[in-house]
Amino acid sequence: MLSAAPASATAAPPAVADAMLRFPKTCGPRTSVADARALLADDHVHALLVVDGGVLLAVVEGADLAGAGDGAAAHAGRLDGRVVGPRDDLAAVHRRMADARIRRLAVVDDERRLLGLLCLKRSGRGFCDDDGVRARGELTRPSLTSSATLPRPPGA
Repeated sequence: MLSAAPASATAAPPAVADAMLRFPKTCGPRTSVADARALLADDHVHALLVVDGGVLLAVVEGADLAGAGDGAAAHAGRLDGRVVGPRDDLAAVHRRMADARIRRLAVVDDERRLLGLLCLKRSGRGFCDDDGVRARGELTRPSLTSSATLPRPPGA
């Protein structure tokens, strides 16, 4: 009699979608550089996800704002090196984040729709989860919008 293979032998490796925050805080395209500086002054805010109609326009980090004028914060940010796909191998992305000392990556689909945020814990030993963020009260801060209506990634 043949026995079934253990689940671990046939299961796909964990993907980014398995560990991402599903309700990341976002800001709109009219967020100014001054507003972005104020938001990033919060010790728990490491990156601003600038979204318009569900599409990620830019990821803005504090260093992006050095020397930035008075315009929209989205123009200071970028996507290159700051986004990842929901199906990407979680272990490989974790290594890349640790090697590059990156703690936040936006999770987007092929059309750049924001699906979530991959948030590496300060310890580097795992990822933040929605329950932990909620427990700290970060999802209810009025300065940013919780993206509770983000679409679910395929297979999630």
